Amino acid sequence: MNEIIPGKKQGAFDSIKITEFRNLVTGRFCFVAALRMMTTLLGWWIYNLTNAPFAIGLIGLSEVVPAVSLALYAGHIIDLSDKKKLLIRGIILYFIAAMLLLLLSTKNSSHIFSNYNLAIFIYAIVFCTGIVRSFVGPVFNVMLAQIVPKNLLQNATTWNQGSYLSASVSGHAAGGLLIAALGNTGTFTVIICLISASFLILIRIKPKPPLGEKNEKKTWESVKEGLNFVFKTKEILGALSLDLFAVLFGGAVAMVPVFARDILKVGAEGFGFLNAASDMGAICSVILLTAFPMHNKQGYKLLFAVFGFGICIICFAVSKLFILSFIALLISGMLDGISVVVRGTIMQLKTPDNMRGRVMSVNSMFINSSNEFGQFESGLMAKLMGVIPSVIFGGCMTIAVVIITWFKAPALRKMEY
Repeated sequence: MNEIIPGKKQGAFDSIKITEFRNLVTGRFCFVAALRMMTTLLGWWIYNLTNAPFAIGLIGLSEVVPAVSLALYAGHIIDLSDKKKLLIRGIILYFIAAMLLLLLSTKNSSHIFSNYNLAIFIYAIVFCTGIVRSFVGPVFNVMLAQIVPKNLLQNATTWNQGSYLSASVSGHAAGGLLIAALGNTGTFTVIICLISASFLILIRIKPKPPLGEKNEKKTWESVKEGLNFVFKTKEILGALSLDLFAVLFGGAVAMVPVFARDILKVGAEGFGFLNAASDMGAICSVILLTAFPMHNKQGYKLLFAVFGFGICIICFAVSKLFILSFIALLISGMLDGISVVVRGTIMQLKTPDNMRGRVMSVNSMFINSSNEFGQFESGLMAKLMGVIPSVIFGGCMTIAVVIITWFKAPALRKMEY
């Protein structure tokens, strides 16, 4: 599989020497960049169609309902299936969804359909991508463990997260710039090209059949086994729960279109940079953690990072200057990057090979819940409280979650790997 010698002290770049791993992270980079551009564009497009912050939140709800509802079943299917085939099929379906959105973004569609009907069509397509996401999302992490030897998993996980965050930065920032330069239709054309590039790279990976013995359990028994493992493994459960509630309440990024257009008044270009700021900070953390991995007190550092994340969200809410808002989101991303790396490493090191699909799907369910329900929560609270008070409220709730976790989950606080 590779030329890395098991047991030998590994360097920061050793996992990158594995050809299939390079293909995986490169293909994932193109795919995630495309999806982040799409998320950026859809938020901007929907807000301009409706002029309603709550409508932005409905995008997240449209995707998260099917993604979370099918996550456990998807994990069962992933463990029984060839991972590469599932991934390729998912990318093809995303390509079709992007093509449909491209057609809706044309001038002809705007003449034929009202803004209300266009918004409904967008929500329907996003709902379908949520179904696909429930299968595609976990597969990348499951394939990682089949490509990289166990002694390189921590290093490979950091690189994998770095690729993901780099793609998020590129997608968010480029999305805003492309909207300004090419409009909605031109931006969707770039998105389709990136999805196609991802397909051409990932198709080169060898088949990844099921690991271990053939699972003859019934679907519900198999799903229960995965859930029981997560709930019995306190480090995994603690990290996932902290991420779920912190991001659920601290999802200020969902309201960035409102801050960019109506509060900071920086337009599409400023919107793209604000959207990318947190991911830019996160990748700075990942680069540092790749070169200088954390060797102790990871749980302790995780809790302090999420606490600082909540402080940054409050600072973003009260800022009236673009540069201060950008810095607040940048630092929040740096702190979130620590959380991402710690959580990802725990998941890879603690999960048995034959249960990776189910456990990663539970992870995906938590992440989808926090991000997309967080987007919905942000839209709902903005409608009830106003945009700025709702973001302040989210930051305060994030801090409260950390304080509660500190006292109620000592296993996570004391966790080391």
